[in-house]
Amino acid sequence: MDWVSLPFLEVLVSDVHTGETLKHFTLAPGDVAVADRGYAHCQGMSAAVQQGAELIVRLHPFSVVLCDTAGAPLELWAALKRQKMETLRTLAVVLRATGGQHEVRGWVHAYRLNAEQANRARHKCRQGHKKGTPNAESLLLAGWVLVLTTLAPAVRSAQTIMALYRCRWQVESAIKRWKSVLDVDALRAKAASPLAEVWLHGKLLYALMLERRMRRQLGARWGWLDQERLGTWWRLWGMLKEEIAPIITGALFWKAEAWESCLKVLAERPRRRKLQQLPPEAIDMLYRCGKSQQEGLPIAA
Repeated sequence: MDWVSLPFLEVLVSDVHTGETLKHFTLAPGDVAVADRGYAHCQGMSAAVQQGAELIVRLHPFSVVLCDTAGAPLELWAALKRQKMETLRTLAVVLRATGGQHEVRGWVHAYRLNAEQANRARHKCRQGHKKGTPNAESLLLAGWVLVLTTLAPAVRSAQTIMALYRCRWQVESAIKRWKSVLDVDALRAKAASPLAEVWLHGKLLYALMLERRMRRQLGARWGWLDQERLGTWWRLWGMLKEEIAPIITGALFWKAEAWESCLKVLAERPRRRKLQQLPPEAIDMLYRCGKSQQEGLPIAA
């Protein structure tokens, strides 16, 4: 996603067996890849750096091996435990894959949450732990927001890096909008089937149509992040969806004389279980009129 104008630049449709990694995306010198902790794997981050991109990634401290600049192992929890609440600290680090094949050099900006925020984060950590309870180090580090970057503090300050990372929520918001407005997650086919792939790519094309139509209606710069924003796209997407749906289906342009043919197309497909129908003798019983009943009205419904 372009961080200023907010269109998606590249989308990958994959199955549940494909993990999140920056290796999936095309990057170039001058790009800054901003990603959540699901992408905090040394191999993927190293691939992005090799393409010339810079990184701003939420750090998962237990998915990589952390070292100091001299190459000595770094215990992050020990280095941060004396840090005061609501303060920001920067550490120069070297990240290595567990097998040692990949390496990324950068800085970790560590913001310590206040007591209330830390307690909520630790409660979430306990809930998200699949087996048993999280260890003491995990619970301690849950009280920090840890962001790794390859941009030197002299180039971009720690405060700027943290503010940039917070804008990553725009990606989540866009995907939530796809699900809520376009029902992208309502997969109407068996997972991993060709029909499922057609469904997903069709929904992506639908999202592209809505976005381009919205930009033509409101102007290209409406909603950009480099200015004070007046609103979000949620309601506008809903309105445009209602506007564009009849155009896609063609319902507005159906000819009256073609309705008979349309109904044949829209009829139920042949199947074992037929649609319900009342037996003729039941119809006679339901519409039998007594002396006290008005003629023509059923006695049961």
